[in-house]
Amino acid sequence: MFTSRLFSFDKTCYLGHYSMKKEPLTCSFKSIFLRAIGLLQMQLILHYDMTYREVKYSNLGLEDIDRKMLMGINVTPIIGLLYTPVLIRFLGTKWMMFLASGIYALFVSTNYWERYYTLVPSAVAIGVAIVPFWASLGNYITRMAQQYYEYVNYKEEHVQEQKKLPKGACHRYIIIFQSVFNIIFHLSFVFAQFPMRFVLNHYLNDNQHILFNVNSCGANISGVIPGFNTTVLTNLPRSMLLIQVESVLMGFAFLAMIIFLLLCGAAYRPTEEIDLRSIGWGNIFQLPFKHLRDYRLRLLCPFFIYSGFEVLFAVSGFSLSYGVCILGLDKLWLLILVYGLSCSIFSSLCLGLLRLPRWVCLMGGAAVHAVLLVALLCFSLCPHPDKSTQYLGPLLVIIALWGLGTALNKTGVSILLGMLYAEEKERLDFVYTIYHWWQAIAIFIVYLWSNLPMRAKLSILLATLLLACYCYWVMERRLASKVPFRLPRIPRPRHKVTNHSPAQIVSHCQTYLRSAMSALENGLDAPLTIYRYRGEKPSGMLVFL
Repeated sequence: MFTSRLFSFDKTCYLGHYSMKKEPLTCSFKSIFLRAIGLLQMQLILHYDMTYREVKYSNLGLEDIDRKMLMGINVTPIIGLLYTPVLIRFLGTKWMMFLASGIYALFVSTNYWERYYTLVPSAVAIGVAIVPFWASLGNYITRMAQQYYEYVNYKEEHVQEQKKLPKGACHRYIIIFQSVFNIIFHLSFVFAQFPMRFVLNHYLNDNQHILFNVNSCGANISGVIPGFNTTVLTNLPRSMLLIQVESVLMGFAFLAMIIFLLLCGAAYRPTEEIDLRSIGWGNIFQLPFKHLRDYRLRLLCPFFIYSGFEVLFAVSGFSLSYGVCILGLDKLWLLILVYGLSCSIFSSLCLGLLRLPRWVCLMGGAAVHAVLLVALLCFSLCPHPDKSTQYLGPLLVIIALWGLGTALNKTGVSILLGMLYAEEKERLDFVYTIYHWWQAIAIFIVYLWSNLPMRAKLSILLATLLLACYCYWVMERRLASKVPFRLPRIPRPRHKVTNHSPAQIVSHCQTYLRSAMSALENGLDAPLTIYRYRGEKPSGMLVFL
């Protein structure tokens, strides 16, 4: 009776604490990617202009600084599987996200003093933080769904005794939480275009100058945009204007850090955090590799890779090689804005999984992308700046449909992982680490293939998508046939137990009885206290209620 009353009291306090967790988290991630995407996009356009590089960086020897920064961001995450679980369990999920947001803030701050020793280390730090950041995110969202289920069903016996959740019990909440998060998060693509639209567009040359040497666009080209003019700015932006833009982005950086620090709660109970760390750091290091024995994760790896391919293709491949090449650089912000808005709106379709089978989202997104990839393989033309406006509508429709596929794909994969491992909360960080590590591998591959012909890139995308669909079908068929999957054993926590002498036990009993009487007088409950005699076996315990 006492323990149930105490548990009810804790749950009542937890309601107010929980209600502040979900929305601040989405706002924090939106502000982080708002500044990261917006700053990177503005930097790459400014640094692409030959005049800007010569005026600003020639005396500092930083003409190729963009190449080194991109290498740091894209190459470093490939070793993320080695350290991500250790970092998450050492710092905790919340503090890992807080640290990663601080690293993004560091990247923004280095633009106030652009030197090799500030820009390159900050880019490498972002590469190091990418996999832990996203793995912590997936883990945190799924844990919030599980904790909300525990709050709603706090009277259930398995919740009060903190046992493993029944199979499928919290799937409904995982679907809702992941869908709502992606609806809000994808708006970061929209807000990230504000610096481009309201600042940089006023300094761009006209399309006839920028696209003067461009002879072909679309599927026939190799690289990004062959013949693109190296001078895209009419005049250089004022340094004070750039500082003001960077200061606004820095404000969002501090806002995200404050939100993480003050409003986001812990993903696990304190005792659970201790248990997660107490299995041994060597075991924590090995377990991500051992989880690849599970055929569910192995068969989902092609989808993990494709989800990394398709997002980067949308914001770099299609937007540049099709959109900018045909419409001009001044329409880049519009293409990415429509893409982000489409991703945000269509992420709500994943709420249909409350009624529909879970394969609908992934297969629906794959079908949309397959049709678009075949169409893009056949789409090629010569740019005509005077007639470019007639292609604006079709290109916006294509990028909006690609956003539909992205929304179904990314939200669907996150929901699927949450549903498959909903009852294994101690494995969530390993599972999401594997997911985002494969995405990091995909980012690295896209970085390497930038000079390939466009048809080769589209063919790789299409082949990866078809392989991902086949592997997913095999996984679902095995699960339907109840083929057992192999989960690695997680060692039991190794806690240090303090043995007490009989005199110490008597003293503890007296202290406990005084605190118990005081608690009962105030309408609360005293905690459970366990003592063990010195020299006795673990089974010999005295339990005081």
